[in-house]
Amino acid sequence: MTEYFLQAFIYLVAAVITVPIAKRLGLGSVLGYLIAGVVIGPVTGLVGDETNTIQHFAEFGVVMMLFLVGLELEPKVLWEMRNRLIGLGGLQVSITTVAIGAIALALGQVWSVSLAIGLIFALSSTAIVLQTFSEKGVSKTEGAQNAFSVLLFQDIAVIPMLAFIPLLALPELVEAAQALAQSADHHESMSLVAGLPGWAYALVIIGAITGLVVGGHFLTRPLLTFVASSGLREIFTATALMLVVGIAALMSLVGLSPALGTFLAGVVLANSEFRHELESNIEPFKGLLLGLFFITVGAGINFGILSDNLWVILGLTLGVMALKGVVLYFLARLFKISGSDRWLFTLSLAQAGEFGFVLLSFSVQNHVLPTQLAQTLSLVVALSMLLTPALFILYDKVILPRFEDRSNEGQPDEIEEMGTVIIAGMGRFGQIVNRMLVGIGVNTVVLDYQAGQVDNLRKINTRAYFGDATKPDLLHTAGIAECELLVVAIDNQDAAVELVEYVKHTYPNVAVLARAFDRGHGYRLRQAGADVIQSETYCSALEIGTAAMRKLGCHPFLAEQQKNSFKRIDAEQSDALYQAWLADTEEGERFDTHYRDLFMQLEEQIKTAMNTDRVDRHSLSDRGWTPPPKGYTDALKDKED
Repeated sequence: MTEYFLQAFIYLVAAVITVPIAKRLGLGSVLGYLIAGVVIGPVTGLVGDETNTIQHFAEFGVVMMLFLVGLELEPKVLWEMRNRLIGLGGLQVSITTVAIGAIALALGQVWSVSLAIGLIFALSSTAIVLQTFSEKGVSKTEGAQNAFSVLLFQDIAVIPMLAFIPLLALPELVEAAQALAQSADHHESMSLVAGLPGWAYALVIIGAITGLVVGGHFLTRPLLTFVASSGLREIFTATALMLVVGIAALMSLVGLSPALGTFLAGVVLANSEFRHELESNIEPFKGLLLGLFFITVGAGINFGILSDNLWVILGLTLGVMALKGVVLYFLARLFKISGSDRWLFTLSLAQAGEFGFVLLSFSVQNHVLPTQLAQTLSLVVALSMLLTPALFILYDKVILPRFEDRSNEGQPDEIEEMGTVIIAGMGRFGQIVNRMLVGIGVNTVVLDYQAGQVDNLRKINTRAYFGDATKPDLLHTAGIAECELLVVAIDNQDAAVELVEYVKHTYPNVAVLARAFDRGHGYRLRQAGADVIQSETYCSALEIGTAAMRKLGCHPFLAEQQKNSFKRIDAEQSDALYQAWLADTEEGERFDTHYRDLFMQLEEQIKTAMNTDRVDRHSLSDRGWTPPPKGYTDALKDKED
């Protein structure tokens, strides 16, 4: 037992230390797990042969992942995405598989091995790509949306791949495995189809899949409703695990892939009202088991093969990425993905993916690939994933600036009409400000550097112009010298501060109203000279807090007083906090102390107000409210006690 505890501790320590560091460096969690495995395996030798046994257990994380993928695939959403999903995604997987398979065939591999290699390298890393999109804030761009469609198709395509790959088994590998099993103390695994004729085997499979779909549609809802009525979260978690484990066991008993069964079950439950609850209960187990799986992959990497074949493996890695890049670029042109989005789409998907490790392991288990070849291909997959951050750096530092310079040189719109107010940035924040001003007859000049956003605004009859508001010449053309107000609502924090500083220095008579992302950004805008600063979440948080108090039974009059007290104390402390920030922005001790004092005073003020009957002491700003009856707060306090 002690040995198991030590092994578990080693795996957990490796993950806890390595994964956060990898994410901070922009490498992503998958690479963090792989590096953790390399450290505790080939580098330090803290783990050994037991990694193969643990890997079989950890592969259940893949089963859970495909169940969650199925839960996300609502038929309506899939139908809306059908063109990009089937057209773009289907062509990418097909062309890449054929191209890589043909090259493998030319290099001397048999056709079945070549086809398996093509399928494995046709996939890209969903985890790395989507996480990087989110971190860089490009998830809504055309390139990222098309890349997501391809990744989604790839995730779905894994299911038929898992069903098809066993058909590619090499006879010599099968015979070797059978001989090894006969010479060892071998126990037959449980099976419902062993020894059945072909027609009976087909009927059993059809019956199992039909039972899964029908049972998932008609039986799971009453079951989950019954379990949820108990109010015990751990029982609901146990039920979710029971469903996944039971379906996986059923598929194994009839000779099908467990991943196929759980994926189908996820699709059946995609429209269930329990979908989000199932997802939240399965997600932690999936994450831990997948992480453990990737650690075992890293621990099993044979550095002897890497050192002996360094240039071959490096050449294969770069060759695979280059070939995938060519295919992706061709498809981007075919589907009219233009500009920098074409390169984002191409570079983001050029690597191999985490499912490549799954298919490699699965191929070895089903006697499709020799072990040594699979180890070499694992190194190619891992190296391509390690090179992915470099591709995004290439996109950010080299490709994107060229397209931005091109668009900024000749494409800003000609501004036809001046206005009293210039609004820089037309996201959700800027749109609300613009609608309010236009509603009272104010002429506004709206500027946004995202052409797609400008086109969308024009479709709803909002007069907007494409252009970068941080460019002095465009501001001059927009009439900054004659306008009264500038509203700064652009997403780039540094650019917003620089814009405020420039306008207040060059056009001091123009009032600047700026959106702040947080308190620190607000202080930078204040230092730059902004006249009015509003945090983007401040007012909405106050309103939600007030609504929460009302829902909990607090009288609307008192809830409004708490909100006003919060705003008053925050305003009183604002100058002190700002001066502390100016005085010591490096050490931050005075700022932190004032920050703590502010919230301590806010909490104390709320407690005092709730314990005091303020009916006879409401201010002029409270007029128009109907105060609660005399003694209401005392009764409320007694009820709480």
